[in-house]
Amino acid sequence: MKAVIIGATSGVGRELAKLMSASGYVVGITGRRSNLLDSLEKELPSKCFKSTMDLTNISESVRALEELLGRMDGVDIIVINAGVGSINPEFPLSEELDTVAVNVSGFTAMANIAYHHFVEKKGGHIVGVSSIAAIKGGPAAAYNASKAYMSIYLEGLSCRTLSKENNIYVTDIRPGFVDTAMAKGEGIFWKAPVEKAAKQIFSSIQKKRRVAYITKRWWFIGLLLSCLPFSFYRKIIS
Repeated sequence: MKAVIIGATSGVGRELAKLMSASGYVVGITGRRSNLLDSLEKELPSKCFKSTMDLTNISESVRALEELLGRMDGVDIIVINAGVGSINPEFPLSEELDTVAVNVSGFTAMANIAYHHFVEKKGGHIVGVSSIAAIKGGPAAAYNASKAYMSIYLEGLSCRTLSKENNIYVTDIRPGFVDTAMAKGEGIFWKAPVEKAAKQIFSSIQKKRRVAYITKRWWFIGLLLSCLPFSFYRKIIS
């Protein structure tokens, strides 16, 4: 089995790459920082392919992914894990636009390439890492909105596969708080170790889940958030 992990230089993506490699997968790893890709390669026990890409540059990222898929002679799974977000209280436009550039435009490009790759192969698995934040808006407005976009786009890809004679699976991974650089601050609610999160993500991929909450207990929070009236929700987060 072969898999590409887009956004593998840190956090969940890095841990997932190590886990899949240890399970015998040939992995392709991508990220903005080539030095971190080099250090990850040294930690992987099975064959590895690397590609440096920055999702804010769509044309170069598309070229890099297509070149990586060619070098690997096709893959079975593409995990789109790359993402950014800002909790800057100053709420600068530049950081909001950076979030949209990566989480919306960059994600769309990678997901579209993945879809066409698997249509051509007549089978494969697209995995997108969105967030529990996809369910409601929040103070990090662009982040929540971009994650909602990701979840709906993945649902749309799943709908497209229904009309095709192929074997394409689509999984939307929705993590809660995971102990990575993205989850900053003290006393964060239900923050999971990155190793535990990666194991549950890998299990969800193997089971070809349509939607998976990470860790599993965030399913209840997701259900609660989807039912809460906005007036009550706003009081909770204020």
